Amino acid sequence: MKITARELNRATLGRQLLLEREALSVVDAVRRVVAVQAQHAPSPYVALWNRVTDFDATTLDAGFADRAVVKATLMRITLHTVHADDYQVFREAMQSTLYGSRLGFRFAASGLTPDDGDELVPELLAFADQPRTAAEMKAWLETRLGADKQPAAWWGLRAYAPLHHAPMGGPWSFTTRSSFVAARTGSIPRGRETVPRALQALVLRYLEGFGPASVADVAQFAMVQRAPIRRALSALGDCVEQLEGPEGIVLFDVPGSPRPPADTPAPPRLMAMWDSTLLAYADRSRIIPPDYRRLVIRNNGDVLPTLLVDGYVAGVWRPVDGGIEATAFHDLPTTVWDALAAEARSLTGMLADRDSQAYSRYNHWWAKLPDTETRLLPAQRS
Repeated sequence: MKITARELNRATLGRQLLLEREALSVVDAVRRVVAVQAQHAPSPYVALWNRVTDFDATTLDAGFADRAVVKATLMRITLHTVHADDYQVFREAMQSTLYGSRLGFRFAASGLTPDDGDELVPELLAFADQPRTAAEMKAWLETRLGADKQPAAWWGLRAYAPLHHAPMGGPWSFTTRSSFVAARTGSIPRGRETVPRALQALVLRYLEGFGPASVADVAQFAMVQRAPIRRALSALGDCVEQLEGPEGIVLFDVPGSPRPPADTPAPPRLMAMWDSTLLAYADRSRIIPPDYRRLVIRNNGDVLPTLLVDGYVAGVWRPVDGGIEATAFHDLPTTVWDALAAEARSLTGMLADRDSQAYSRYNHWWAKLPDTETRLLPAQRS
């Protein structure tokens, strides 16, 4: 079976709840979309506002407080919000990547071995059986290892150890001053070996939320080498099927998964900074036109909040006094501007209760954008 580039776009939008908001709890919505990028505290809220009918930010606060959804270092060694039931298998699937990246050179530079890191994890988790600030975690490690080894040890263990970020209140549940608590898991593997069962489960969950996709796409999403991904797909057997994508590329999907027609309408959206749909593929042209990639994904990895028009990135936005400033990279029809204005009124209502200037720390990027049409989308209908 063949599938076109535009059909791939619609498949992603449908599975990511971007063709139509759905009446789901935030916990169920997180489960549906697999993983929500969470480097910046407002982003999970904006991402779910885009996806859930009548989104109520307090329900996400409650989800974090109850640990029904959790924030932790997982895929691509970055912070994600995931359903609590997915955390352990995702963490096990990432074992080899986290071991290699966080117990490697920088960790060893302080005189510690990877085995030392593995030995420290159970003690660290016992200390973090209740929320501990980063300062408390560092002090514990300094007592355990000495001041010279503490910085490198903490750099490695805060990502390698199965720790959740603990909510600290504030407008978005988390602040820039992190607090940590031990994950509620069974035993976590040790060493650098990939856990095949867990990797297979992660591949299936990825395809459910982002498929159809290539081996390179899955590897990009997880930051796992392609050979283990190929082995996982092979082991999954009839649980996955193959399709022929654009230019003959081999794609994989879960049989029976929705693949909306290419002409399915896609409403405009104001996407969160670092929205997962922009980062989940090796071929990012599924969502981002190639000419716009460098405008929205900056050299340091910042991914700007974007305008999604007809399913593709068409510009960027930021909160400003009085509403949302939207910058379009190409001409947009009046009907699209009207729809974006309606989205802006809804979004500014949610931001007003939290932080009306969310993302303001990234305003310096706007000076580097091309001189294209910019409009203020007011917080209230004029």
